[in-house]
Amino acid sequence: MKKLFRTVAVFIAAVMLLGCLASLLAGCHGGRGLDAFVMPEAFDDSKNYEIVFWAKNDTNITQRRIYESAIASFEALYPNVTVKMKSYTDYGTIYNDVITNISTQTTPNVCITYPDHIATYITGENVVVPLEGLISDPRYGLGGSEVRFESVKKEEVVPKFLDECDVAGQCYALPFMRSTEALYINKTYVEAMGYTVPEKVTWDFIWEVSEKAMEKTPDDPEVFKVNGQKIMIPFIYKSTDNMMITMLKQKNAGYSDDDGNILIFNDTTREILKEIAVHAGTRAFSTFKVSSYPGNYFNAGRCIFAIDSTAGATWIGSHAPLSEIHESELVEFETVVRPLPQFDTENPKMISQGPSVCVFNKKDPGEVLASWLFAQFLITNDVQIPYSETEGYVPVTEKAQKDPAYLKYLESRDELSKDFYSVKIDASKMLLDNIGNSFITPVFNGSTSLRDTAGELIESVVKSRRKNETVDDEYLDKLEVTVTKLYRLDQISMSPSGRRAELGPLPAGSLVLLIVLACVWLLLGAYFITDKVIERRKKLQSGT
Repeated sequence: MKKLFRTVAVFIAAVMLLGCLASLLAGCHGGRGLDAFVMPEAFDDSKNYEIVFWAKNDTNITQRRIYESAIASFEALYPNVTVKMKSYTDYGTIYNDVITNISTQTTPNVCITYPDHIATYITGENVVVPLEGLISDPRYGLGGSEVRFESVKKEEVVPKFLDECDVAGQCYALPFMRSTEALYINKTYVEAMGYTVPEKVTWDFIWEVSEKAMEKTPDDPEVFKVNGQKIMIPFIYKSTDNMMITMLKQKNAGYSDDDGNILIFNDTTREILKEIAVHAGTRAFSTFKVSSYPGNYFNAGRCIFAIDSTAGATWIGSHAPLSEIHESELVEFETVVRPLPQFDTENPKMISQGPSVCVFNKKDPGEVLASWLFAQFLITNDVQIPYSETEGYVPVTEKAQKDPAYLKYLESRDELSKDFYSVKIDASKMLLDNIGNSFITPVFNGSTSLRDTAGELIESVVKSRRKNETVDDEYLDKLEVTVTKLYRLDQISMSPSGRRAELGPLPAGSLVLLIVLACVWLLLGAYFITDKVIERRKKLQSGT
């Protein structure tokens, strides 16, 4: 029994060592992935496929129904394909779940995503399918002869939106919806303070009006003049990462380059942070993370300028159909939508955002082809138009944008219906008028961390000023060190292709673990051998 136990112990130790070694090497240096996808000769109707679609719908029931309708229509066209949808309420959770599932090759087939996320996914071997060959395939590509629905042609996709799906020099996604950020203005309050809302808003205008709105009534020093309430945060920005990125872009200052070099720590960044610190110190400016969702303050008459995505338009305004505050808190006022504040109104810049869809690689090329067909079904008019009408998105195809049904929707803003909420439609129109002024940032493995850094710089400054801390060069020096460590920016070393320039040595912790396991294995082996020698000697001494 002892011999059996010892043998099993040695075997288990060896297996543990080899398993941990393989796991660590795969995790740290990239494991063997799937073979590259090769287009099948034809779509196999005789084989049943089940494809998994991970979607995001903001708990919006209408959006979910649009997805379900699209799935039903697609399955009717391809009876041997079953689409299983899993709904998410945020993109971050989708991203984390994909990362978790890559190592076990249990990723979804089609996934709502962002290029920043794809840049991380493709560090694994053949994890995401490059789409150039699929897009241009004469049979199953965009507008392909064998596609069973009215497939959108490549030239009908807005070129700028398709270009945004380029990662490391290849197209890895199809754009699904597009949005940008909008400036939502309480026009009633702005005019009450003696100002006129300009067509082109500058940052100077925002700061000036915001500070003016901080004036209190002479009779009660706790009540603000403009709204007669004890609460007023004139300017709230929801996404501070976008705020920093956009302000740097507007000033033609560094953020990052196509090779993944970090350029955000520059004099312009410091100038921006010091300006923000001034207005955070007076409480004229705050952020979503510090004060909560800007739409709630805005709808209650406690905020004059709210910057949020055009996709969030249905939550903003006195009559917002998705307003999250109680009716008793709502204040009646006129809401107008403008492009983001600019430093140079003759050269406007605003960030382009919105989800795309990617296709994950699988062992069966037929399964990948079925997934691709479903992905391109999502950019047909039957999906694009109804989905874009749910929020302040715009369709990603010129075909849908020019469709009579969509054009009618854009002209229906005055109808008394939540489907035609004027603020939502105005936000969509604003984006359509400014597609040429939108931009994206370089995408690489680590660009998500850099984006988080951009937001953290502003959040930290706002929090510090609320504690009456001084924001000067010494403070900013320390902040740069802190965020660099927090988001591991010093570990982002990229090649021009967007992949890690070199793998480098194993982490110290991993190396220690391997050494410990090796020692355990050697000790068990030595114990086993010593025990065998002792048994042998006993047998010789006994004469057996």
